[in-house]
Amino acid sequence: MENRVTEQSSAYDNLQDMSIHDILTGINHEDSLVPAAVAKVIPVMEQLVERIVERMKQGGRMFYIGAGTSGRLGVTDASELPPTYGVPFDLVIGLIAGGDGALRKAVERAEDDLEGAWRDLAPYHPTAKDTLIGIAASGTTPYVVGGLREARKQGLLTGAITCNPASPVAREAEYALEAVVGPEFVTGSTRMKAGTAQKLMLNMISTSVMIKLGRVEGNRMVNMQITNNKLVGRGTRMIAEAAGIGEEEARELLLKWGSVKKALEQLGK
Repeated sequence: MENRVTEQSSAYDNLQDMSIHDILTGINHEDSLVPAAVAKVIPVMEQLVERIVERMKQGGRMFYIGAGTSGRLGVTDASELPPTYGVPFDLVIGLIAGGDGALRKAVERAEDDLEGAWRDLAPYHPTAKDTLIGIAASGTTPYVVGGLREARKQGLLTGAITCNPASPVAREAEYALEAVVGPEFVTGSTRMKAGTAQKLMLNMISTSVMIKLGRVEGNRMVNMQITNNKLVGRGTRMIAEAAGIGEEEARELLLKWGSVKKALEQLGK
């Protein structure tokens, strides 16, 4: 049987008797262990990202699948990419066991459906150009295991994000990112350290993919959508700094052309 580190007993006990200060300090200490665990997966992540970029440059998409916290994190990452980088909403797609309703309320036994993920993917007509990344803290979720297994049969590139070593989910993926963060502060509560590790890895994957797809220039999100006042202000400052012009002129250009990138192109930048 695989080593279920995520289920091991917390290093702390009698949590109900601890002071609020000690609870917060303990959680913070445990959280501080996460980046080092994530750093260990960078060599494998680098290979995975290289292959994702190759496929996406040929028209491929990226899918995330997961249940519970893992599924919610995948949906969150996917949904943030269009406004941040100006990519189509269907370029990176997050699916959660039980459907979108499970984002707010757990759906009983949805994660136990071995065929559920591929059924959820079917409307998107996945092809061998696409990538599927399965997210599961425990590395045992049947929804994710089944999805990766079928995706690999169909020729998709597959990756896994887990927090247990040598798990069933990892075995189904070509590239397994296993950030073993250790037992949780509250035993088995993988929305904590494991969830933080998963969020970090998703950020790293999607950000590096977007950069390599040309969605960032210098260090700026020049393709971001200007969908609210905060983003208009951010875009205005980007243009003003890059072009050496006043903010009023920069704002007018941004609103006229609809993106930082297009405004800067008009200025020959």
